[in-house]
Amino acid sequence: MITLGNGANEILELAARVFASRKHEIIFSEHAFLVYSLVTQAIGARGIETPSTDFGHDLSAMLEAITPRVRVIFIANPNNPTGTWVNAAALDAFLQAVPDTVLVVVDEAYREYMDYPDYPDCVARLSRYPNLIVTRTFSKAYGLAGLRIGYAVSHPDIAALLNRVRQPFHINSMALAVATVTLDDAEHLRRTKRVNDVGYKQLTIALDELGLRYIPSVGNFVTIDVNRSGEEICARLLKKGVIVRPMARHGLPNHLRVTIGLEEENEKFIRALGDSLT
Repeated sequence: MITLGNGANEILELAARVFASRKHEIIFSEHAFLVYSLVTQAIGARGIETPSTDFGHDLSAMLEAITPRVRVIFIANPNNPTGTWVNAAALDAFLQAVPDTVLVVVDEAYREYMDYPDYPDCVARLSRYPNLIVTRTFSKAYGLAGLRIGYAVSHPDIAALLNRVRQPFHINSMALAVATVTLDDAEHLRRTKRVNDVGYKQLTIALDELGLRYIPSVGNFVTIDVNRSGEEICARLLKKGVIVRPMARHGLPNHLRVTIGLEEENEKFIRALGDSLT
């Protein structure tokens, strides 16, 4: 069953508020989406951050972290901000091992950029795992971030609980109308994916030439190790009219994340980055 949200962000917060409280614990990975930690703090629950492996989710570590007080586990697949991902076999083994009393929220905000055959379709797994929530958004590949619309797919009992606590007027009619039309625009998604693939190649070739390491990404961004304070380089780039995101709050103080853009936008970033490193 579908639950609409004011962006997928609202669904993530609802999941924490509905299924956890001050006496409970929530698990999320190191280097994962900051909202998981923020919503955990907002409800007063105890957050358990498990160590990453190769900048991605270590599902074995997450399983080992489960205690009788754990109620929610957040998994971003693909992960933001590192662009790593979990394959179908690994996710299935994980879901089979998680107790029924623990809700698993799989955040698929960047799924439209994936074209790997072993990327798991979590909606197709809902019949096997009633403790699973799958969140998706129109903010990334569909380009509707400003309209704030996302959704979750889950067991009807879970959806009923989410709908009881959400705000009654959280989505506007314009967002609903545009999202409905966008679902039928397959060519737009194909074009977005093509532009992203070309831009990723353009950026990574340039980063190799600059001698900079980066985390291989399947999303619409690249996280780069600049070998010094990421905050400092971000500030220099801002003065040149380029906005990127420092990664210190994600436990990566020497990294920054750049969104893949059009060819000319990527070229402007590459020139500005080279100048900022000298």
